Amino acid sequence: PLWKQTHPHRDPDAHLLDGQVIEAAGADLTVLHTPGHAPGAVCLHDPGLGVVFTGDTLFKGGPGATGRSWSHFPTIIDSIRDRLLTLPPETRVLTGHGDPTTIGAEAPHLQEWIDRGH
Repeated sequence: PLWKQTHPHRDPDAHLLDGQVIEAAGADLTVLHTPGHAPGAVCLHDPGLGVVFTGDTLFKGGPGATGRSWSHFPTIIDSIRDRLLTLPPETRVLTGHGDPTTIGAEAPHLQEWIDRGH
């Protein structure tokens, strides 16, 4: 939905596929499909660097926004729990906005986020 809003007369050059590895600046980034903030949201994980780029899926202190018509809170929670919190705890989380964090720093707060419907 976001692509169609910003590029109504153009299809994307290619789609990122879950599990696909793309090379950028010498890094091998594995695509993790993490819907919730948007249906096509992805994070990019490089185990060699010990980093995951989470965009608007996970921030320091909780999940990204889900107040849009295309967003869904339970889905972003599933994405964070099943795709991100399974990464090693020392994995650095570089977000789309704000301060970096680690998987280990965020993992203990999952139930709090669920309870308050972040």
